[in-house]
Amino acid sequence: MNKVYIVDSTCNDMRIDRWMRLNIGKIPQGLIEKYLRTGKIKINKKKVKSFHKIKNGDQINIFNIEFKERVEQKKIKFLPTKEIIKSNEDQIIDDNDNFVVLNKASGISVQGGTKSKKNLVDIFAKSEIFKGTKPYSVHRLDKDTSGVFIMAKNRESAQLLTSLFRLRKVHKTYLAICQGEINKNSGVWDDDLIRYDGDKKLVEKAKTIFKVIDKNSEASLLELKPITGRKHQLRKQLFAIGNPIFGDTKYKLSKSDKGINKNLMLHSYQIKFKINDMKHTYSALLPEYFKKLLKSKRLRFSNLK
Repeated sequence: MNKVYIVDSTCNDMRIDRWMRLNIGKIPQGLIEKYLRTGKIKINKKKVKSFHKIKNGDQINIFNIEFKERVEQKKIKFLPTKEIIKSNEDQIIDDNDNFVVLNKASGISVQGGTKSKKNLVDIFAKSEIFKGTKPYSVHRLDKDTSGVFIMAKNRESAQLLTSLFRLRKVHKTYLAICQGEINKNSGVWDDDLIRYDGDKKLVEKAKTIFKVIDKNSEASLLELKPITGRKHQLRKQLFAIGNPIFGDTKYKLSKSDKGINKNLMLHSYQIKFKINDMKHTYSALLPEYFKKLLKSKRLRFSNLK
């Protein structure tokens, strides 16, 4: 079915990819770029890039595409470059003029390091999403942790978002499946975590609010809200109480969960923050391997608010 839309003044100077998500549906960025590239979406009968800004009176033609009201993100594989990202859970949640929010897959680093040959910053630097600029990493997410991750598009946004994280004005919610039954149903972990900088021993305060969503004798599903942002904080705290996260190869008991899964069952589920009195809330769909373990461990989960 061919559809024609005429841009009105309220959408003047809006990026075509943003217009698509606002007016057609929650379409993953990768799919929009594919249809623009193949000419299934045209502006004034011409092919354009995703960053093209539409004008009042422009004609948008959509050819032979049936969009559903909501596109299930988990079925879309987003490849920002020809490099293959490890999992098909990598996808765009939001893309605006100041930052990009994506559902990061487990197994890929955020930034380059001595042991990481592929990382999101380098991969996205080659993407059309960052044409004319570059991605700025504004917070951390472990290589093996999946979920919501934000990259700024310009220095000003990077500085603002970084300061929000540093001032603890970004509220993060993680989900974790850990081994065994957690004794308390809710509470606060307030610990002294030890790490080493060379030969120097460092003691860091770590605080996390936790809530048990479901549990049994084999496993527990937790909602975790870190107040501080220490390295491996959630993994260390669960290991310390004797309930390590499934798939954690670093913080594990002598009787590990070897053979059960190959992924760390820690997911950055939601991020909330406010910019100029405007609230931003982003949630990331659960990876298939996470849902599979929930089912096998008979743990119930419904989307959090």
